[in-house]
Amino acid sequence: MYLGFTLLLVASVASAQQNFDNVQIKAQKVAGTVHMLVGAGGNIGVSVGDDGIIIVDDQYAPLAPKILEALKAISDKPIKFILNTHYHGDHTGGNEVLGRSAPLVAHENVRTRLQNGMKVPGREVPPAPKAALPIVTFDSKLTVHANGEDIRAVHYPSGHTDGDSVIWFTQSNVVHMGDDFFNGMFPFVDIDGGGSVRGLIRAVDKVVATVPDDVKIIPGHGPLADKAALRAFGDMLRGTSARVQAAIKAGKTLDQAKQGKILADWDKWSWNFISTDTFLATLYREYSKKKK
Repeated sequence: MYLGFTLLLVASVASAQQNFDNVQIKAQKVAGTVHMLVGAGGNIGVSVGDDGIIIVDDQYAPLAPKILEALKAISDKPIKFILNTHYHGDHTGGNEVLGRSAPLVAHENVRTRLQNGMKVPGREVPPAPKAALPIVTFDSKLTVHANGEDIRAVHYPSGHTDGDSVIWFTQSNVVHMGDDFFNGMFPFVDIDGGGSVRGLIRAVDKVVATVPDDVKIIPGHGPLADKAALRAFGDMLRGTSARVQAAIKAGKTLDQAKQGKILADWDKWSWNFISTDTFLATLYREYSKKKK
């Protein structure tokens, strides 16, 4: 059983069983038109201006009223568009509520996975309600022109999932990475959802090579970041991958790798959801497969 994947989906689809009463949605100005909202689940990007509000991701459904209140404190304009960076429930849970007032936009694989639901060990994740499905989808890229911004959603294949989009607020010099970037933490790589460590490294390297040095980066999880933090995340992915590939080549099993603590050099990236051993198991799963 792939425990990490099961835990994530349980957390996503069972949010109604959690107590969100004490969760506070806190707003932080990033740059230009862009703010970041932090609560429970993925970080929310917000562009505000004369044309209205464009948001990126919407956390869990029970938090929708608090998210709306936080938006009102920033701007009295209506929501114009809601962009989803990928399909996980801690980023799309508010779709059904917030999507009543604005169109939902995402990569076509996000709609497919939300529409079809998924089966995981010991649990079936039901299809999302129709109101929570993106009504505008794209293949490789899409641009929303609003608030003096060219807001570009660019698909990066097979990273965190198979439907990841990185959102570029080009005039504000801000990038929302979604879960292609966990700032200071081991990432969850949804291999069953079409993700891969190799694809995640490619996505991070492409963004690092493209963005200016003074860019502000909103991660899917963790505090607001800069280019140096994203580069450090990519270095961690390459370093841990190389260590695991060498262990596999030497014939070490996953249990032997755990006992040998081969990723101890990166223990500071461990957190309550993705521990060092959990990420080690992800890497073994990825690199033990023969490349097609």
